Amino acid sequence: MRILRDHFLKEFGRTFAACLLLLLMVFLAGRGLVKMADLVFNRDVDPLLVGKLFLYTTPFLLTFVIPMSVLMATLFTFGKLSHDNEITAVRASGVSIFRASLPILAAVLVLSAFSYLLSDRVASTAHYAYRRLFAQIGIESPAAALEEGTFVKKFKNFIIFVYEIDKTKLKGIRIYQPQEGGPTRTIIAERGEIISVPEKNLLILSLSHGTSDEPDARDPSKLYKLTFKSYDLPLNIATARDVEDLGKKPKDMTVNELKDEIKRLGEDGIEATYPLAAEIHNKLALALSSIAFVLLGIPLGITTRRTEKSINFGIALVLMTAYWTLLIGGKALAQKGIAPPFISLQFANFLVGGAGAFLFARMARN
Repeated sequence: MRILRDHFLKEFGRTFAACLLLLLMVFLAGRGLVKMADLVFNRDVDPLLVGKLFLYTTPFLLTFVIPMSVLMATLFTFGKLSHDNEITAVRASGVSIFRASLPILAAVLVLSAFSYLLSDRVASTAHYAYRRLFAQIGIESPAAALEEGTFVKKFKNFIIFVYEIDKTKLKGIRIYQPQEGGPTRTIIAERGEIISVPEKNLLILSLSHGTSDEPDARDPSKLYKLTFKSYDLPLNIATARDVEDLGKKPKDMTVNELKDEIKRLGEDGIEATYPLAAEIHNKLALALSSIAFVLLGIPLGITTRRTEKSINFGIALVLMTAYWTLLIGGKALAQKGIAPPFISLQFANFLVGGAGAFLFARMARN
């Protein structure tokens, strides 16, 4: 039995490690490689800072990649064992499928507990560090504070839209300044340049060839159009930086912090149970998904008896797509208070794990 246990664990562990590495590389490339390359080559951001961003992204991605790797490794491993008639040999020797699979189930249970700790302690902290560092990059490298084709609202009293950004050079700038009780002030410029004054917490937009709406001295509620060749607009970035330093999103919080936040907001008369509880159960659901996937993957892998990786990969892709659709939909329902967070977030695990347990039990009887 020890030889059988070691053989199964070796096959599964080797395949799991390969799937984990491959999927992590794919997700890292798809999530931010292009964006980070843009920060280095087009916006003159220090490559060391960009490397830190890349590092901070990894724990959060691992919370998704680990269960996916478990599913793929289970399908590949048991598909190969079944194709090579090793499963038949195990049954012929009087060892049940459940008993033969028990070491892998135990290993995935430990991996699931690790995934929960990773999601709760490491990934949330890393995600918060990512946001803080990205805000720091926006201050130290001024071009990174703006994004072309996007309405930027991080500067107090101003909404900024830029059509094109080339390092610190801007083209097609529109700046809006809502006026309380009056019309919105608008500044339009053909070109501009970003000048950073970090010692004063200022970001200066040096604009050229444009128009600006200015208050009428006789009637401040009215604006008149002013044409300019050059115009310097100072933007205070101290407030934006402080918000990033202090504010945490639900993804940045541990389970204990989320519970404390629910209690604190409840004492202030603010109902925040559903959106914050949804994040708690999302962490738990992601950790338990590995167990659900291995329960379904073992009978499917044995039944398909395929060694072609493309077939197994296709099955894994369909299952993962269906699972994440259910999980995302469940989280949306929980955040809006339409369904209880535990039921809506765990429904995907109940469905996948239940189907796996059913197939597992039926296979064990045969």
